[in-house]
Amino acid sequence: MSISTIEWEDGRIKLIDQTLLPNEFKQIFCDDLPTIWEAIKSLRVRGAPAIGIAGALGAVLGIWNSTATTYDTFASELKSATDYLATSRPTAVNLFWALDRMTKTAEENRDLPISELKKTLLAEAEEIIEEDKAMCRAIGQHGMALLNENDTILTHCNAGGLATSDYGTALAVMFSAHEAGKQIQVYADETRPLLQGARLTTWELMQAGIDVTLICDNMAAQVMKEGKIQCVIVGADRIAANGDTANKIGTYNVAILAQAHEIPFYVAAPTSTLDYALASGDEIPIEQRSAEEVTEGFGKVTAPKGVKVYSPAFDVTPASLVTAIITEKGVAHPPFTESLGALKDE
Repeated sequence: MSISTIEWEDGRIKLIDQTLLPNEFKQIFCDDLPTIWEAIKSLRVRGAPAIGIAGALGAVLGIWNSTATTYDTFASELKSATDYLATSRPTAVNLFWALDRMTKTAEENRDLPISELKKTLLAEAEEIIEEDKAMCRAIGQHGMALLNENDTILTHCNAGGLATSDYGTALAVMFSAHEAGKQIQVYADETRPLLQGARLTTWELMQAGIDVTLICDNMAAQVMKEGKIQCVIVGADRIAANGDTANKIGTYNVAILAQAHEIPFYVAAPTSTLDYALASGDEIPIEQRSAEEVTEGFGKVTAPKGVKVYSPAFDVTPASLVTAIITEKGVAHPPFTESLGALKDE
């Protein structure tokens, strides 16, 4: 995209309000911590890398107007900001990775005057943005080598420019292939209950001039059976050391279907999404969303009043169903404990 998903502008955070797409394109400003917290929680900004960027910029926002005169007071204010932001969404590890990085940067520069330390933290957040852009481009280059001419790809949820700084992870593979002249087509699951695939992925792919077809989530098996799909590519919100992958709810279903139809299932994510501290996906915290997102999504009541609702935002796809994981450092293949472990040391 030619417009950044999220950026710093004049002491505020400027971001695309993704809850309004595709009917309205609108950029909004977050002037304080509660506003950026709400933007993350309500999915105005979403996608693991973009959430990480929001966390980094949010940390800056939390201390930007600080009147602290000592590092200890300043560090306390920064900790309050990062602790608060960490409560917004629990599953995407990029958020915690970015917040930890901002805290470490402050500690490493504790001897600077407070005014300079603020500028250093802003520079670190902006460096995270630039690194994300480079990582996404590299993911695209590594991933497009897995695609053949005239392949049709199935994707679930949205892992495009809207989910990152400007290019995407799963969609970066498709953007790169398209830009290289490969003829590809894409089937996009609608992604219940908030329709990120229908609202966001199709919009991004159409903007890029890529042939995309929208299907309901429960149509994936049929299009695979009909031989329409040559591979599946999805993003990730957290990947455990063994390759178990948390992504938007419904991804696990697609992975099982892909295996049943002998279709490669690829995960595309930057190494900042890898959580080496977790041995397996059983340890990944799964966010629970409100019942209203299911019973009255987008303002229309579609279920009886008072019905019980269970609404996990993510599921975990076992590594045994993953063909390969595409990162900015290259493509990792099973056994993932070894291949992902090798990436950590690079």
